[in-house]
Amino acid sequence: MGVVSMIKHNAVEEALFEAYETSGAKTDASNAAITALKTNGLPTRRVEAWHYTDLRSMLKSVPTPAVRPDAAAMKAAADRYPAIVETARVAVVDGYADAELVGEQPSGVSVAISGESLVAQHTKENVVGLLANAFAKDCLDISIDAGSELDKPIGLAHIAREGSVLATNQQRVSIGAKATATVIERYVQLGSDHYQNSAVTELTIGDDADATYIIAQQTGEKATHLGQINITLGANAKLTLFILNAGGALVRQDVNIDVLGEGADFQLRGVNLVGDNQHIDVTMDLHHAVPHTTSEEIIRNVVTGNGKGVFQGKIRVAQVAQKTDAKMACNTLLLTDDGDFSTKPELEIFADDVACGHGATFTDLEPSYMFYLMSRGIPEKEARSLLIKGFVDEIVEDLDDEAIEEAIVGVIDEWLDAHV
Repeated sequence: MGVVSMIKHNAVEEALFEAYETSGAKTDASNAAITALKTNGLPTRRVEAWHYTDLRSMLKSVPTPAVRPDAAAMKAAADRYPAIVETARVAVVDGYADAELVGEQPSGVSVAISGESLVAQHTKENVVGLLANAFAKDCLDISIDAGSELDKPIGLAHIAREGSVLATNQQRVSIGAKATATVIERYVQLGSDHYQNSAVTELTIGDDADATYIIAQQTGEKATHLGQINITLGANAKLTLFILNAGGALVRQDVNIDVLGEGADFQLRGVNLVGDNQHIDVTMDLHHAVPHTTSEEIIRNVVTGNGKGVFQGKIRVAQVAQKTDAKMACNTLLLTDDGDFSTKPELEIFADDVACGHGATFTDLEPSYMFYLMSRGIPEKEARSLLIKGFVDEIVEDLDDEAIEEAIVGVIDEWLDAHV
């Protein structure tokens, strides 16, 4: 007779389950997700993928689940959205979508809204996906036709209104074969209350497609943002994924990539700006499943105050995936003695004809560079900002789009003005 171990839930877990009971209509998927969460509990350091982000102890409270705003409130929030670059916008307010908030889209792009949840694995590691399954009400379906060449980015504007709420976001994005497209998935908060969201994206890149996908997280200093993107790449597909974290008190971003087509190329560029009392964690699991594929990941981190950051990067190369070329680097500026950044690179290689490697560096600003700038009349604060900008702006240039590069640099400049 088997013995089932029972987990004693803490106060936050109990509040989470109570919030689910009051969150409105339930589905088979949401019930299954909350059951999995009750069985496993929130992850602790004992769960390897969450070793540096003990969510069970770090999550201090659970806001009230968001309810669908009325049409006027949704429009008012969308009108206040602080755009940083011109896009074909699709606005989502407190996790809810509406056809009236879908702007005019380029030819070859379709946007639908459904109540069908994304499929989530019921594992103790996949808490972000399970939370999204449990609480999400709407799911965006964005499809870009094969062969389309978009003349402007699609902008997924996720907006949190004033107030302390628990919101969820789900979206499927499919980029067809031989299409060329840029998508910007951005999270902003109009207020400063304790806000929590779980956001999951399924991204499919078709054969021979060329895509740039940007995730910009700019929530408030009390916010909890739990994000996940699950990516599949077809044959000869090219994807540049750019992640910018410039906000939030507790942030976790999962990046899961399956390289399924020969000739595919995956590029990850990430900038984590970690201020005082912030904890930002980016965890990647990259699977090269077929031969003749390439990938490169470069993460740049800036840590101030007592901020804490994490980058976990796992590259798995299947036995059949010969001629894989995979590289990973994580570089961190620790600007104070109280700051902390943990890096955990992993290579799991079963093929014998590959070129794979990883590296990590940690440093403060070079005193001689500071002296050089200050000796020429540049104030210390400005000199520090210039050196930090040079450190992070270098990888922004890999986006190869002047308007988007300027927008991202503008966000970085604003953060530096406030934190350095």
